[in-house]
Amino acid sequence: MHYAWGGYEFIPSLLGISNTEHKPFAEYWMGAHPLAPSELVTHDGPVSLYTAIQEQPGKLLSEKVYNEFGGLPYLFKVQDVKDILSIQVHPSKEEAEKGFDREEAAGIPLNAPHRNYKDRNHKPEMLVALSEFWLLHGFRQKAEIEKTLEEVPEFNIFLPYFKRDGLKALFQFVMEMEQPEINALLTNLIKRNIRRKNDNELTREMPGWWVAKIFEGKEEIGDIDRAIFSIYFFNIVNLHPGEALFQGAGMPHAYMEGQCVELMANSDNVLRAGLTPKHIDVPELMKHTIFESIVPNVMKGSPLLTGEKSYNCPVDDFGITKIELTSSISYTATASSLEILIVTEGGAVVNNVLALKKGEAIAVLPGESYQIHASGNCVLFRAFVPAV
Repeated sequence: MHYAWGGYEFIPSLLGISNTEHKPFAEYWMGAHPLAPSELVTHDGPVSLYTAIQEQPGKLLSEKVYNEFGGLPYLFKVQDVKDILSIQVHPSKEEAEKGFDREEAAGIPLNAPHRNYKDRNHKPEMLVALSEFWLLHGFRQKAEIEKTLEEVPEFNIFLPYFKRDGLKALFQFVMEMEQPEINALLTNLIKRNIRRKNDNELTREMPGWWVAKIFEGKEEIGDIDRAIFSIYFFNIVNLHPGEALFQGAGMPHAYMEGQCVELMANSDNVLRAGLTPKHIDVPELMKHTIFESIVPNVMKGSPLLTGEKSYNCPVDDFGITKIELTSSISYTATASSLEILIVTEGGAVVNNVLALKKGEAIAVLPGESYQIHASGNCVLFRAFVPAV
């Protein structure tokens, strides 16, 4: 997927392909999403995974998974984030069903740019960092936001309002400000942060660093995106390689920089509040946002089988593990659902027959046993459906 926020080198290098056109490579999809399904390499030639599941759902998914979800419930991705993504929230399954039915009844076409609900599913997400990875995740503690409102001169006017009416009222106020007011309030803040970043006075832990990055290289500031406020009000999280973070319904977030694998429910329901050319619907986002201060739950993974660690996904749709092999550590398992594994480092051999190099992925059908060997260091990520 060649979204504008993607990098130019990481995914082409992972997949062993050239990027002579210098296109952004933002995401690599593995799954059965009808918009861009994976292709299975078979003895009869390439077959769409989406089509194969439609034709033989029991064989491809297992009867249990098909009866529970009606299709492959997850979408597996590799992402390369060069520029900050949109501030966004995902609805719960119940709210997605209501929203989808409401927009269907209103006759809004599925592909309409102003449509919020593309399906009736929720979109929880688990990301595991492949590099240093930076994101916004949930609201900061009340005392931290209060301190920010005191220290940033442009925000002083919000302090009495925040103390009196709280987090939701503050966020709603800044998200509903008129554009001229936003420009007047934030122009000097942006100029100051650009200058400070150029003078090496800022680090990535500071909101000003990311504000300056958004406007770097631009000849004029122009209309300022209201989502700038979120960078100051949300937690700035730094994940190290192998660390993970889960984002459920209502959790406001935005990816800012780095590479990761991401596993999510097979949905395209995203409510956006800014920093994107896509459809923005602030009232709808406000309706589904969790307005609570949180401490991000960064996971390092729990040991499972030898060489494998799992990350706790509190949903039925998907699970993910990281597998690290050496010449002395191999991996043996039996798939209970359709499993997708991708090699992110090194190479391996499956069942002493199929050689896998970096960037290649395999699909393992339910009930199939498999063994993976490596001659050196090898890292794979495994996506699956937990037992239903």
